[in-house]
Amino acid sequence: MSANSSNSHHSHHSHHSHHSLDIRHKSLLETLGDAVSKVLDPYGVTTSLFHAQVSWMLHPQEFQRALTALSSDLLALQLHLMNRAAGMPSADVIAPHADDARFADPVWTESASWDIVKEWYLAFTRHFEDMLFETPGLSDKERRRSAFWLRKWLNMVAPTNFFWLNPVAMRRFAETKGESLEQGWENLQRDVAAKNILMVEPDAFAVGRDLATTAGKVIFRNRLLELIHYAPTTEQVRAMPILITTPWINKFYILDLTARKSLVKYLTDQGFSVFITSWKNPGEDMAGTTFDDYLLEGVAEAVRVVREFCKVPQIHLVGYCIGGTLVSTYMAWANRRFGPDKMPVAHWTLFTTLTDFSHPGDIDVFIDESCIAALEGSMARKGYLDGSEMAASFRMLRSNSLIWSYWVSSYLLGEPLPAFDVLFWNMDSTRMPQAMHSWYLREMYLHNNLIKRNKLSVGGESIDLDGIVQPLYAVTAVDDHIAPWKQCYRIRKQINVAAPVRFVLSTSGHILGIVNPPANPPKRAYWIAEPERNEHWEHWFERAEKKPGTWWEDWTRWLGERTGPLVAAYPVANRQFPALGEAPGSYVLDK
Repeated sequence: MSANSSNSHHSHHSHHSHHSLDIRHKSLLETLGDAVSKVLDPYGVTTSLFHAQVSWMLHPQEFQRALTALSSDLLALQLHLMNRAAGMPSADVIAPHADDARFADPVWTESASWDIVKEWYLAFTRHFEDMLFETPGLSDKERRRSAFWLRKWLNMVAPTNFFWLNPVAMRRFAETKGESLEQGWENLQRDVAAKNILMVEPDAFAVGRDLATTAGKVIFRNRLLELIHYAPTTEQVRAMPILITTPWINKFYILDLTARKSLVKYLTDQGFSVFITSWKNPGEDMAGTTFDDYLLEGVAEAVRVVREFCKVPQIHLVGYCIGGTLVSTYMAWANRRFGPDKMPVAHWTLFTTLTDFSHPGDIDVFIDESCIAALEGSMARKGYLDGSEMAASFRMLRSNSLIWSYWVSSYLLGEPLPAFDVLFWNMDSTRMPQAMHSWYLREMYLHNNLIKRNKLSVGGESIDLDGIVQPLYAVTAVDDHIAPWKQCYRIRKQINVAAPVRFVLSTSGHILGIVNPPANPPKRAYWIAEPERNEHWEHWFERAEKKPGTWWEDWTRWLGERTGPLVAAYPVANRQFPALGEAPGSYVLDK
């Protein structure tokens, strides 16, 4: 959009200065490269690295400086090697990152020869990555993308991924008299058949038997969702019910994994009346389903049903991830549609939710015109984006922990897959309808239109987040690479200055920062404070109070102050909304 206007400006300008060299337009090489990459390499896997290479060749002085930095490290490495070879103690020149578990086995430090392999690998990877982050003459985005893909290539060729370069795998082979590799071969056959590097056995758990077991009934169903009401476990509940809008990128039971980890069970036991959305897993018949449909037939319908079910004027609304982005859009829509007197939501909560997509984290490397066009081409053939494709890109963002660690443990060490409920849920992916997903990628990620006042029109209303005045409780996580917390923090600036905001930053990531039950002793911690309208995140963080444990307790206390008096518990189903089936319902079982 803006590219065209700037080009016309440049061409107009160049009439006056045709003697000077115009380097603002793309070179013939870049233009050709772009045309080829759109067809052959829309994600920039090789072209971004090629662009970086050409840029370094065009900047010989900077290249020389980078080589000097590398050679000084190599000298230190040489000294380290000589010391180790002579049996003298010597600290590692380059230590692995704290979260890099590949070289955790003591053999990588204690054995001089394996220490040398590790150090050479780390020295070169660290320098190549730094060089790409500092590539002269490339945009920030292109630098990040080339460094990202280089990191993926380097992760792939790590010594730990090869049997003859992995001392742990060779030791295991000797200890098991070759059985580990035999089992590794069987694991490889299993994954080839599954067309995936499995993280958990597909039959490790059954939904409704081991997971999603909190008692409840489906009390409403339409083409987009089933609405579940959980059976009360207390004689009295708060008058105002809670409706949780889950993401439709995965299945809803992440919030009801097991009795101990279940947020819905915890809320129900605390005396709240809890409803949750379970979204339909779309097939090609839903290709034309739009974001407007998710708002009107999804969250707006669910809000209506919950109010009618409990016969209350207002409810508390929760949104998680993309469900939270929908809830934020709905809150702006509802404030405009209903006005202050008829607003059906009294206050709301967001879990790890982006509303400002200017820096969406690592997924940024997949967001540009050619990536989205490639995805749209793939969706047009099927009518949806396959869940496995989405899962693969998220795994790619964390390839060491989500791909290569399974490669090593399954194939080189011959280990069985762990029966881990969160991983099982993670593999139980869903599809995205073509129309909704294309719109979402373009309007939210590519153009960042949700934060622009009245730029988007959804469900017949123009969307202005500044129209939201209801109190908000927002939860984020330190290690979240899908919704980075500093980006989520911007919600304070986007909604109305009159809306009180309580902002939480939990330890852990996108899933375990939320699925965060009370534990004794506490496993996690959180920072909490109420940010001012224009307060910078750094300032907020400095004054925020750090507390041990889980934010669940603070949230239920906050909810308890706002959800009205205790009343006789609402029945799990009623005459107006009879039970259509037991929780977890039927939509969640669709593969």
